[in-house]
Amino acid sequence: MSNTMKIEGRAWVIRDPSGRAINDIDTDMIYHNAHLAVTDVKEMGKHSFGNLDGWKDFPSKVKAGDIIIAGSNFGCGSSRQHAVDCFRSLGAAALVVESVGAIYKRNAINSAFPLLVVPGALSTAIANGDIVSLDFESGELSVPAKGIHVKGIPFSSVQKDIFQAGSLFKVRPQGR
Repeated sequence: MSNTMKIEGRAWVIRDPSGRAINDIDTDMIYHNAHLAVTDVKEMGKHSFGNLDGWKDFPSKVKAGDIIIAGSNFGCGSSRQHAVDCFRSLGAAALVVESVGAIYKRNAINSAFPLLVVPGALSTAIANGDIVSLDFESGELSVPAKGIHVKGIPFSSVQKDIFQAGSLFKVRPQGR
């Protein structure tokens, strides 16, 4: 059990310039297909959100341990693993979304990248730079300094096992 079920980090809230949530961010916006030839995960981060208007400079601003908070239908589109690995490359601690594309969710879970689904997260006053706490077992997102507490969907037992093991390939079969 190497990964803790509670983390804290600085928030990056993915909104448009008017402050509205950007929904339906597809895998091409997260990681453009022009960079699919990049196979070294360490090199993928610099292309994160490279096709998302207003967020092209994200890789130069994000720091290891930061938490990305996004709207609904995040990661819709293709089965592009790069769209998960680019955030891992940057050292992001977790991704919080209001809802997520099924394939993106499975890719994140399989690679032990913590993804927490919190419907209504962007209807709160969370702002870039806020210190956010996540509890993967209860599914809660909180910003203690602002008194914000939002209940999300806790990790399933499978997601928890894979996260704590460090990847799908490190999970020990039951009874062994």
